[in-house]
Amino acid sequence: MRSLLFKSILSLHPKHCPSSISHFAMATATRARIRGVVFDMDGTLTVPTIDFPAMHNAVLGEDECRRIKAENPTGIDILHHIQSWSPDRQRKAYEIIVDYERQGSDRLQIMPGAAELCGFLDSKKIRMGLITRNFKEAVDIFHSRFGRSFSPALSREFRPCKPDPAPLLHICSEWGVQPDEVIMIGDSLQDDVGDTLCVLSSSSLYCSSLLPCSFMYLFRSSFIELTRYKHYALVVCGKRAGAFTCLLDEEGMYSAADIAEVNLEPDFKVASLTEVQSILESKFNLLP
Repeated sequence: MRSLLFKSILSLHPKHCPSSISHFAMATATRARIRGVVFDMDGTLTVPTIDFPAMHNAVLGEDECRRIKAENPTGIDILHHIQSWSPDRQRKAYEIIVDYERQGSDRLQIMPGAAELCGFLDSKKIRMGLITRNFKEAVDIFHSRFGRSFSPALSREFRPCKPDPAPLLHICSEWGVQPDEVIMIGDSLQDDVGDTLCVLSSSSLYCSSLLPCSFMYLFRSSFIELTRYKHYALVVCGKRAGAFTCLLDEEGMYSAADIAEVNLEPDFKVASLTEVQSILESKFNLLP
Protein backbone atom coordinates (compact mmCIF):
# COMPACT_ATOMS: atom_id res chain seq x y z
CA MET A 1 0.00 0.00 0.00
CA ARG A 2 2.87 2.34 0.83
CA SER A 3 4.20 2.13 -2.72
CA LEU A 4 0.77 2.96 -4.15
CA LEU A 5 0.44 6.02 -1.94
CA PHE A 6 3.98 7.14 -2.77
CA LYS A 7 3.21 6.81 -6.47
CA SER A 8 0.03 8.85 -6.01
CA ILE A 9 1.93 11.62 -4.22
CA LEU A 10 4.58 11.71 -6.95
CA SER A 11 1.84 12.03 -9.57
CA LEU A 12 0.87 15.41 -8.09
CA HIS A 13 4.26 16.92 -8.97
CA PRO A 14 4.27 18.64 -12.40
CA LYS A 15 7.22 16.48 -13.41
CA HIS A 16 5.04 13.41 -12.94
CA CYS A 17 1.79 14.82 -14.39
CA PRO A 18 1.86 14.41 -18.18
CA SER A 19 -1.21 15.27 -20.20
CA SER A 20 -3.78 12.55 -20.71
CA ILE A 21 -2.65 12.26 -24.30
CA SER A 22 1.00 11.69 -23.40
CA HIS A 23 -0.06 9.31 -20.60
CA PHE A 24 -2.06 7.33 -23.10
CA ALA A 25 0.70 7.43 -25.75
CA MET A 26 3.37 6.17 -23.37
CA ALA A 27 1.16 3.46 -21.93
CA THR A 28 -0.09 2.11 -25.24
CA ALA A 29 3.37 2.08 -26.84
CA THR A 30 3.63 -1.39 -25.31
CA ARG A 31 -0.13 -1.92 -24.80
CA ALA A 32 -0.58 -1.26 -21.11
CA ARG A 33 -1.82 -4.10 -18.98
CA ILE A 34 -5.27 -3.77 -17.41
CA ARG A 35 -5.97 -6.06 -14.47
CA GLY A 36 -9.01 -4.34 -13.01
CA VAL A 37 -11.91 -2.03 -13.83
CA VAL A 38 -13.47 0.29 -11.26
CA PHE A 39 -16.94 1.63 -11.99
CA ASP A 40 -18.97 4.55 -10.78
CA MET A 41 -22.51 3.40 -9.97
CA ASP A 42 -25.20 6.07 -10.50
CA GLY A 43 -25.30 7.16 -14.12
CA THR A 44 -22.74 4.55 -15.16
CA LEU A 45 -23.93 1.09 -14.14
CA THR A 46 -27.42 2.42 -13.44
CA VAL A 47 -29.63 4.88 -15.26
CA PRO A 48 -29.72 8.24 -13.38
CA THR A 49 -32.84 8.41 -11.20
CA ILE A 50 -31.97 10.82 -8.38
CA ASP A 51 -33.18 14.40 -8.78
CA PHE A 52 -30.11 16.12 -7.39
CA PRO A 53 -31.24 19.71 -8.01
CA ALA A 54 -34.40 19.02 -5.96
CA MET A 55 -32.31 17.32 -3.26
CA HIS A 56 -29.93 20.28 -3.06
CA ASN A 57 -32.81 22.74 -2.80
CA ALA A 58 -34.42 20.64 -0.05
CA VAL A 59 -31.20 20.54 1.99
CA LEU A 60 -29.78 23.99 1.34
CA GLY A 61 -32.71 26.11 0.20
CA GLU A 62 -33.03 27.73 -3.22
CA ASP A 63 -31.23 30.96 -2.28
CA GLU A 64 -28.23 29.13 -0.86
CA CYS A 65 -28.09 26.84 -3.90
CA ARG A 66 -28.00 29.85 -6.21
CA ARG A 67 -25.26 31.47 -4.15
CA ILE A 68 -23.09 28.34 -4.12
CA LYS A 69 -23.52 27.74 -7.85
CA ALA A 70 -22.60 31.37 -8.58
CA GLU A 71 -19.39 30.97 -6.60
CA ASN A 72 -18.59 27.43 -7.77
CA PRO A 73 -19.30 26.90 -11.47
CA THR A 74 -18.23 23.23 -11.19
CA GLY A 75 -21.32 22.57 -9.08
CA ILE A 76 -22.44 21.71 -5.55
CA ASP A 77 -20.66 19.16 -3.38
CA ILE A 78 -23.44 19.03 -0.84
CA LEU A 79 -21.67 16.60 1.48
CA HIS A 80 -18.63 18.82 1.70
CA HIS A 81 -20.89 21.82 2.27
CA ILE A 82 -22.73 20.34 5.27
CA GLN A 83 -19.57 19.09 6.98
CA SER A 84 -19.28 22.36 8.92
CA TRP A 85 -22.88 22.18 10.18
CA SER A 86 -23.82 21.22 13.72
CA PRO A 87 -24.40 17.48 14.36
CA ASP A 88 -28.16 17.98 14.65
CA ARG A 89 -28.35 19.97 11.44
CA GLN A 90 -26.18 17.41 9.65
CA ARG A 91 -28.45 14.60 10.84
CA LYS A 92 -31.50 16.33 9.40
CA ALA A 93 -29.65 16.97 6.12
CA TYR A 94 -28.64 13.31 5.82
CA GLU A 95 -32.25 12.26 6.43
CA ILE A 96 -33.29 14.33 3.40
CA ILE A 97 -30.41 12.99 1.32
CA VAL A 98 -31.20 9.37 2.21
CA ASP A 99 -34.87 9.93 1.37
CA TYR A 100 -33.97 11.09 -2.16
CA GLU A 101 -31.49 8.22 -2.53
CA ARG A 102 -34.12 5.68 -1.49
CA GLN A 103 -36.55 7.13 -4.01
CA GLY A 104 -33.84 6.70 -6.64
CA SER A 105 -33.22 3.11 -5.56
CA ASP A 106 -36.94 2.34 -5.92
CA ARG A 107 -36.69 3.40 -9.58
CA LEU A 108 -33.33 1.73 -10.19
CA GLN A 109 -32.64 0.55 -13.74
CA ILE A 110 -29.51 -1.17 -14.99
CA MET A 111 -27.65 0.83 -17.65
CA PRO A 112 -27.86 -0.69 -21.16
CA GLY A 113 -24.66 -2.53 -21.97
CA ALA A 114 -23.65 -3.03 -18.33
CA ALA A 115 -24.43 -6.74 -18.23
CA GLU A 116 -22.64 -7.38 -21.51
CA LEU A 117 -19.55 -5.43 -20.49
CA CYS A 118 -19.33 -7.19 -17.14
CA GLY A 119 -19.79 -10.54 -18.84
CA PHE A 120 -16.91 -9.73 -21.17
CA LEU A 121 -14.69 -8.75 -18.22
CA ASP A 122 -15.65 -11.96 -16.44
CA SER A 123 -14.57 -13.95 -19.50
CA LYS A 124 -11.16 -12.26 -19.27
CA LYS A 125 -11.01 -12.78 -15.50
CA ILE A 126 -10.63 -9.04 -14.96
CA ARG A 127 -11.43 -7.76 -11.46
CA MET A 128 -14.34 -5.35 -11.07
CA GLY A 129 -14.82 -2.85 -8.27
CA LEU A 130 -17.20 -0.01 -7.54
CA ILE A 131 -16.88 3.43 -5.95
CA THR A 132 -19.94 5.52 -5.16
CA ARG A 133 -20.96 8.31 -2.84
CA ASN A 134 -24.40 6.79 -2.59
CA PHE A 135 -25.16 4.97 0.66
CA LYS A 136 -24.54 1.28 1.30
CA GLU A 137 -28.21 0.30 1.14
CA ALA A 138 -28.35 1.58 -2.44
CA VAL A 139 -25.28 -0.51 -3.34
CA ASP A 140 -26.91 -3.61 -1.82
CA ILE A 141 -30.09 -2.97 -3.83
CA PHE A 142 -28.04 -2.51 -6.99
CA HIS A 143 -26.18 -5.78 -6.42
CA SER A 144 -29.49 -7.57 -5.89
CA ARG A 145 -31.11 -6.13 -9.03
CA PHE A 146 -28.02 -6.64 -11.18
CA GLY A 147 -27.56 -10.21 -10.01
CA ARG A 148 -23.85 -9.84 -9.34
CA SER A 149 -21.59 -8.17 -6.79
CA PHE A 150 -18.56 -5.94 -7.25
CA SER A 151 -15.67 -6.27 -4.85
CA PRO A 152 -14.61 -4.08 -3.27
CA ALA A 153 -17.76 -1.95 -3.50
CA LEU A 154 -17.11 1.27 -1.60
CA SER A 155 -20.12 3.38 -0.66
CA ARG A 156 -20.18 6.78 1.03
CA GLU A 157 -19.36 5.20 4.38
CA PHE A 158 -15.77 4.84 3.19
CA ARG A 159 -13.72 7.91 4.06
CA PRO A 160 -12.26 9.91 2.48
CA CYS A 161 -14.49 9.61 -0.58
CA LYS A 162 -13.80 10.52 -4.17
CA PRO A 163 -12.55 12.72 -5.72
CA ASP A 164 -9.87 11.89 -3.17
CA PRO A 165 -7.79 9.04 -4.63
CA ALA A 166 -7.97 7.03 -1.39
CA PRO A 167 -10.92 4.78 -2.44
CA LEU A 168 -9.23 3.80 -5.70
CA LEU A 169 -5.89 3.26 -3.97
CA HIS A 170 -7.65 1.10 -1.39
CA ILE A 171 -9.15 -1.08 -4.12
CA CYS A 172 -5.75 -1.39 -5.84
CA SER A 173 -4.22 -2.45 -2.54
CA GLU A 174 -6.96 -5.03 -1.94
CA TRP A 175 -6.41 -6.42 -5.43
CA GLY A 176 -2.61 -6.30 -5.20
CA VAL A 177 -2.30 -4.28 -8.42
CA GLN A 178 -0.76 -0.95 -9.38
CA PRO A 179 -3.07 2.01 -10.17
CA ASP A 180 -1.76 2.16 -13.75
CA GLU A 181 -3.11 -1.37 -14.21
CA VAL A 182 -6.64 -0.12 -13.55
CA ILE A 183 -9.15 1.92 -15.53
CA MET A 184 -11.89 3.94 -13.82
CA ILE A 185 -15.18 4.40 -15.68
CA GLY A 186 -17.79 7.01 -14.79
CA ASP A 187 -20.34 9.39 -16.25
CA SER A 188 -19.13 12.73 -14.95
CA LEU A 189 -16.43 15.28 -15.51
CA GLN A 190 -16.90 16.00 -11.84
CA ASP A 191 -17.37 13.00 -9.57
CA ASP A 192 -15.65 10.10 -11.17
CA VAL A 193 -13.94 12.49 -13.24
CA GLY A 194 -14.71 15.31 -10.73
CA ASP A 195 -15.45 17.03 -7.43
CA THR A 196 -14.32 20.48 -6.36
CA LEU A 197 -10.56 20.68 -6.71
CA CYS A 198 -8.77 19.36 -3.67
CA VAL A 199 -5.10 18.68 -3.03
CA LEU A 200 -3.84 15.40 -1.67
CA SER A 201 -3.94 16.01 2.07
CA SER A 202 -2.91 13.88 4.99
CA SER A 203 -6.43 12.41 4.97
CA SER A 204 -5.64 10.91 1.56
CA LEU A 205 -3.04 8.67 3.16
CA TYR A 206 -5.61 6.80 5.21
CA CYS A 207 -8.23 4.41 3.89
CA SER A 208 -10.73 4.08 6.72
CA SER A 209 -14.45 3.52 7.15
CA LEU A 210 -15.68 6.39 9.28
CA LEU A 211 -18.68 8.71 9.11
CA PRO A 212 -21.09 9.00 6.17
CA CYS A 213 -19.80 10.83 3.12
CA SER A 214 -22.24 10.54 0.24
CA PHE A 215 -21.22 11.00 -3.37
CA MET A 216 -23.65 13.38 -5.03
CA TYR A 217 -24.28 11.99 -8.46
CA LEU A 218 -25.62 14.48 -10.88
CA PHE A 219 -29.01 14.49 -12.53
CA ARG A 220 -27.81 14.83 -16.12
CA SER A 221 -31.02 16.17 -17.67
CA SER A 222 -30.64 19.51 -15.89
CA PHE A 223 -28.11 21.83 -14.30
CA ILE A 224 -25.17 21.15 -16.61
CA GLU A 225 -22.84 22.95 -14.24
CA LEU A 226 -23.53 20.21 -11.69
CA THR A 227 -22.71 17.58 -14.24
CA ARG A 228 -19.44 19.31 -14.99
CA TYR A 229 -18.63 19.02 -11.29
CA LYS A 230 -19.17 15.29 -11.45
CA HIS A 231 -16.94 14.82 -14.48
CA TYR A 232 -14.15 16.61 -12.69
CA ALA A 233 -14.30 14.22 -9.71
CA LEU A 234 -13.97 11.02 -11.75
CA VAL A 235 -10.88 12.34 -13.47
CA VAL A 236 -9.50 13.78 -10.25
CA CYS A 237 -9.90 10.50 -8.39
CA GLY A 238 -8.57 8.35 -11.22
CA LYS A 239 -5.78 10.67 -12.32
CA ARG A 240 -4.50 11.34 -8.84
CA ALA A 241 -4.40 7.64 -8.14
CA GLY A 242 -2.46 7.10 -11.36
CA ALA A 243 -5.17 5.10 -13.15
CA PHE A 244 -6.60 5.38 -16.64
CA THR A 245 -9.97 7.14 -16.87
CA CYS A 246 -12.93 6.73 -19.19
CA LEU A 247 -15.82 9.22 -19.32
CA LEU A 248 -19.27 7.87 -20.22
CA ASP A 249 -21.11 10.71 -21.99
CA GLU A 250 -24.30 9.18 -23.35
CA GLU A 251 -25.98 12.46 -24.22
CA GLY A 252 -22.97 14.22 -25.74
CA MET A 253 -23.01 16.95 -23.12
CA TYR A 254 -19.26 17.42 -22.84
CA SER A 255 -17.50 19.37 -25.54
CA ALA A 256 -13.74 19.79 -25.83
CA ALA A 257 -14.23 23.23 -24.28
CA ASP A 258 -16.06 21.75 -21.28
CA ILE A 259 -13.23 19.31 -20.68
CA ALA A 260 -10.60 22.00 -21.13
CA GLU A 261 -12.44 24.21 -18.64
CA VAL A 262 -11.76 21.83 -15.77
CA ASN A 263 -8.23 21.17 -17.06
CA LEU A 264 -8.49 17.42 -16.53
CA GLU A 265 -8.95 15.33 -19.64
CA PRO A 266 -10.05 11.69 -19.40
CA ASP A 267 -7.99 9.18 -21.35
CA PHE A 268 -11.11 8.04 -23.18
CA LYS A 269 -14.61 9.38 -23.83
CA VAL A 270 -17.45 7.07 -24.92
CA ALA A 271 -21.17 7.40 -25.63
CA SER A 272 -22.13 3.94 -24.33
CA LEU A 273 -20.77 1.10 -22.25
CA THR A 274 -20.66 -0.98 -25.42
CA GLU A 275 -17.81 1.21 -26.66
CA VAL A 276 -15.79 0.48 -23.54
CA GLN A 277 -15.28 -3.15 -24.57
CA SER A 278 -13.84 -2.05 -27.93
CA ILE A 279 -11.40 0.30 -26.21
CA LEU A 280 -10.29 -2.33 -23.73
CA GLU A 281 -9.74 -4.90 -26.50
CA SER A 282 -7.91 -2.56 -28.89
CA LYS A 283 -5.83 -0.44 -26.51
CA PHE A 284 -4.88 -2.74 -23.64
CA ASN A 285 -3.68 -6.17 -22.73
CA LEU A 286 -6.38 -7.66 -20.50
CA LEU A 287 -4.53 -9.92 -18.13
CA PRO A 288 -5.74 -10.92 -14.62
